[in-house]
Formats: sequence, structure tokens, C-alpha cells
Amino acid sequence: MRQRIAVVGGGPAGLAFARVLHRHGHPVTVLERDRAPDARPPGGTLDLHEGLGQLAMDKAGLLAEFRALSRPEGQAMRVLDTDGTVLRDWRPGPDDRANPEIDRGQLRDLLRGPLDVRWGQGVAEVAPGGRDGVRVHFEDGRRETFDLVVGADGAWSRTRPAVSSVTPHYTGVTAIETSLDDVDTRHRELARLVGDGSLAVYGVNRAIVAQRGSGGHVKVHAQFRAPLDWHRHLDLADAGAVRSILLALFDGWTAPVLDLLRHGTAFVHRPLYVLPVSHTWTHVPGVTLLGDAAHLMPPLGAGANLALLEGAELAESLAAGPADPDRAVRAFEERMWARAGRWARITAAGLERLVSPDPAAALAVFDQVQPSR
Repeated sequence: MRQRIAVVGGGPAGLAFARVLHRHGHPVTVLERDRAPDARPPGGTLDLHEGLGQLAMDKAGLLAEFRALSRPEGQAMRVLDTDGTVLRDWRPGPDDRANPEIDRGQLRDLLRGPLDVRWGQGVAEVAPGGRDGVRVHFEDGRRETFDLVVGADGAWSRTRPAVSSVTPHYTGVTAIETSLDDVDTRHRELARLVGDGSLAVYGVNRAIVAQRGSGGHVKVHAQFRAPLDWHRHLDLADAGAVRSILLALFDGWTAPVLDLLRHGTAFVHRPLYVLPVSHTWTHVPGVTLLGDAAHLMPPLGAGANLALLEGAELAESLAAGPADPDRAVRAFEERMWARAGRWARITAAGLERLVSPDPAAALAVFDQVQPSR
């Protein structure tokens, strides 16, 4: 294969794609907007599923390294009522490896490995149909031409307009994220409350979810239904003001759960957007999409897994040296659309039930995914 290939985005999808191609001896240019690996916090933790994310790591030759870094105990899940009553307390068995957790930063570094990532390469536009190939227009005014450009650049992809005019729409659910550090020393009661994995509390049209990462780090998400402009009279940079709004919104919930918000020192506004459940496009030679750029869905555990597997599968299809690479990309898109559509329907229905007028509906979702033992 002598194609000039670029992947836009150094997240799970883009790095999995590049790493599998690299494993098969094929060069690929990774274009990442961030100026360095540590330019911004890498995010929380991900559970990689057997048959999805873990399969992708196997295709990349990294499954053993993943297992060494991952936390099987992080699969634990505790659900509380708003008064603190424990409704479910599921813990994995000693050999349970169905969905072990790994920090996003650890996963990124594992996939990046020997890859030559071009940092600080913000892409402004991708223009297919040129005589010499697909033109990538950079934010600094430069241009470069490739035979294939793979858009793995997330929800607000700059590559997507080359194949689709569709843009993400707001789900009606907003999340406010905060973090707690060194919980086992500084917040021991909260460390015990969260446990080894995740804690979820569901109320009427709102929820609080906390998830443990490595090194005593806990991410906390307050989720609620609200108009997109709900914060128009609030300075989101004012942590004290945001904290006060959240405590009022969750007024009456048990004090230990509210302490997850009280001890947060910084808050990040994350309204939840999605693409249409059945998002597809008319194939454009030389351009395709992966992950959130192709099928942004609610963050319920499927998105990163699909992104990883898609990157690995597309890379394998190209590494096999097809006589017609464009035909291989078209075939990959058809498989991706079918699988992603199924998961998009599942996660859309899941979000409707997890943040709903009926908290019992959220508990039913948990029981379907992880029956109590």
C-alpha cells in the first residue's frame, strides 16, 4: 500500500487506526490540534468491553499491556436512592474482565507509543475531489494533500463537512463535571462511598454520578434536564456560584452525596450533544469518519469502544492491501453504520431513562446491564 494517509485527531479512534497501520508496517500521518500530549487534562476513565475496545487493543498488539494497566475492580457499581439508601451494590468477581477501567491518559499513551504525532496541527477544512488527492487546509494557512483523510476529530469535527452537512443537536441533558483528588487521604468518607468503581444516584430529571480513576482521583458529574441557555445569568467560571446552583438543584439529597459537589473546586459545563441515530452519508472518495465524528451518542460507555474498534478495523482493511482501497473504505462504512446505529438507539433510550421523571426507570437500566448478584 503506497497511499498517503492522514488521520485527523489523536483520540482513541485516530490512535487505534494509526497504531494498527503502524503494526502492519504502513505509515500514517496523525494530525492533532493540541500542541502537546499534556496540553489539557486527558479526561476521566473508560471501560473497554470484550468484543469492542479490548478487541481493538488485541488488533493493535496491546492487549497484554492494557490488562496490566487496567483496573478490573473499577467495574464495581453502587446505586443509591437520594436519601442514601443503597439500592444496588454490584462488585465484579476475581476473574471478571468484561469491562475493566483504564484512565484516558493511560490509554492514549499506550496507543501513541512509537507513533509520530504532529502536534499543534489544527485542521480548518478538508476538501476532497482535487486532482492530486484530498486537500487538508490547516488553521495556519498551510495546505497538504493526501490520498485518504480519516476524520477522527470528535463531536465538532472539521472533517465531517466534507461528507455530511449534519451537525450535533442538544439532547436536553446538561452535565456539570468536577473532580476530587487524593480522596483516600483527603476525603476518606467519600472514598468509601464511591468504592472501587462508580456511584450513581438518580432523582427526578437529575442524577449525580461519581467514578474513580487511578491515583485516588474521582470524577463527579451532576446531570439534569434544562434548556441549553439555562446558565445565561450565571458566570460558569465562578466556582462558588456554580456550586451554589448545583446544591440548590439537588436540595434534599443526602449530605454525603452532596459533599461530592461541595468539595469540587472547579466545574466544567458539558451539555450533551448527539448526532442523529441513523447518521450516514453518501460515500466521498478519499474521506471517511470514525468515532464521535461519525456517530456522536450519549456518553454511556459505547462511544470510545466503538471508536477504538472502528479505527482498528479500518486499518486492518487497508493494511490487507486491497486492489481498490476506496472500495474497502466503502465496505467499512456500511459495517460501521449498521453497528453504530444499533448502539446509538440503545444509548439514546438509555439517556432518556437515566435522566427521567421516574428514577425507577434508571434503576431498571442498571439491572438490565448488570444484574445484581
